[in-house]
Amino acid sequence: MPPFVCALWLVLTSFILLDEISSSLITSTGSTVEIQGIPYYVPGKPLASVSNALNTQALTGGQSAGAPWTPVTVVKTTSATFDTTALQSTLNTFGDVDDVWNTGFLSGVIIMGGASYASNTSTTFLGADVASTVSSLPHGFGSDVPPGPYLLSAAGNLYQPWRLYADTQEAFTQPLIPSISKGGAYSPLPATVPGIASPGIAVPSRLYYVKTSGKPLAGVRIGIKDIYDIAGVRTGDGNRAFYGLYPPRNTTALVVQRLIDAGAILVGKMKTSQFANGEVATADWVDYHEPFNPRGDGYQDTSSSSAGAGSGIGSYPWLDLALGSDTGGSIRGPSQVQGIYGNRPTHGIVPLTGAMPLAPELDTAGFLCRDPAIWTATAKVAYEGLQFYDKYPKRLQTIGFPTPETVATDSTVAQANRILLAFLVKLEAFLGTNATALNYTALWDQTKPDPNLPSLSILLNRTYPTTITKEQTKNVRDPFYADYGAVHDGRLPFVDPVPLEDPTADTRCAMMKTRWTFGDSLPASELDVAVTNKTLFKNWWEKHVLPPGNDSSTCSESLVLYSSGVRITYRNKYLE
Repeated sequence: MPPFVCALWLVLTSFILLDEISSSLITSTGSTVEIQGIPYYVPGKPLASVSNALNTQALTGGQSAGAPWTPVTVVKTTSATFDTTALQSTLNTFGDVDDVWNTGFLSGVIIMGGASYASNTSTTFLGADVASTVSSLPHGFGSDVPPGPYLLSAAGNLYQPWRLYADTQEAFTQPLIPSISKGGAYSPLPATVPGIASPGIAVPSRLYYVKTSGKPLAGVRIGIKDIYDIAGVRTGDGNRAFYGLYPPRNTTALVVQRLIDAGAILVGKMKTSQFANGEVATADWVDYHEPFNPRGDGYQDTSSSSAGAGSGIGSYPWLDLALGSDTGGSIRGPSQVQGIYGNRPTHGIVPLTGAMPLAPELDTAGFLCRDPAIWTATAKVAYEGLQFYDKYPKRLQTIGFPTPETVATDSTVAQANRILLAFLVKLEAFLGTNATALNYTALWDQTKPDPNLPSLSILLNRTYPTTITKEQTKNVRDPFYADYGAVHDGRLPFVDPVPLEDPTADTRCAMMKTRWTFGDSLPASELDVAVTNKTLFKNWWEKHVLPPGNDSSTCSESLVLYSSGVRITYRNKYLE
């Protein structure tokens, strides 16, 4: 065997699945390999075959059909001549932009595009431990094979390896890969990596994808909050009983499908607090362990309910984007405490078909990411018809922001407040304006649509808790309880403490009293009252606080910055 094969430290593990239809039919679900100590998952189906156009024996060292693959690199070029210098330059860029490719894939190099290059020559590239066998394909061959890392079998089949990363922050519920047998569907990843409670997440090479006008998200790796349906996969909603009760979904949620159609690479489902209710680590998470927040010392709360999305984006450079949901802060909270971008969009901007509801009157689909350019491209895909503007509002208002006079000098809170103030100063300079504090409760009293309406503190006192509890008990809990009881002799499933909190109990905060049992204590008419009050406030806000811009160049007359305050919540604290 040639020495380069021995030097690759390639370890192979295969997985097979017994087909449910026939015990005699066995289907390969892929394999795992290690190349230079890095784990990879290899799908059971090859991308392409080059056996008719390539001397595969020269590249594979004369291996038999049953021997392990040979790691190779595919290079595409449109140049008629392609020398060693140009080839080395191309390989250098591979290492700069891709985390899947490494020099272990230089056992062989296959040049596609018809360039003139002496086939089966031996070349040693920078960073490689051994010489590479370089071969070129005639013009017209391999047009559907993108550049990047591959595994070449002795039969001439090219397989795309997906790198396996450990989910050390426990942000995911289930890693996923495209289904081999069902087009458009997904399957649980049949592979793992060493680690404690850290399933492997598989990601493909970034070299395989090129963004186009039709595929603006090509190659963008995305995790999906586990309240959105994905074809071929069970939806869990953060509850073990719910996950086990219902079969895999037949269709994918509309917003998720839009992202997939735009080229996004779905790599897994991410943890949500149970039924998207707000939960705190240690106190509330029972069915699943809350993900870990990477900021600070790594043991602060992640916020919720898009906890997995916030944790994953805050922790993993190999993950580009996460789809969350926001009803009352479920994206904004995790984004804030993990130092990433997150948005709650205009309500109704994208249909939530195939998503678990908390309150349809308030639910929205938003994104968490580190790169605002990725967010912009994603928003254009998900929010069809959304208008983008080229100017910012000139009026700037703040709610709950500190001032230089109110910031102490000797506390952690003061340090955070000084960061907020420094940001505000920069934003004022960028917009060419000065911020003013907004007292919206006083503004309401002065401009409310009906002088007989009460103060905002009374009008909105129970609006949010009434809406979410009356809607979720009707739309989620009641059918779930009925379906579960029908197959479990009338028993009820286990549910975490938050949705079931006794509304009359002396508990740690008012919000804990506003869950399912609180909703049960209210008459059905209270939901109508809550929706009416919400609509009143929304219409007033859009007229007096955020009216449309004076022209079509800006979305609004004003920007409003609000701070939810500075608080430190550790995951090892029981709440009182």
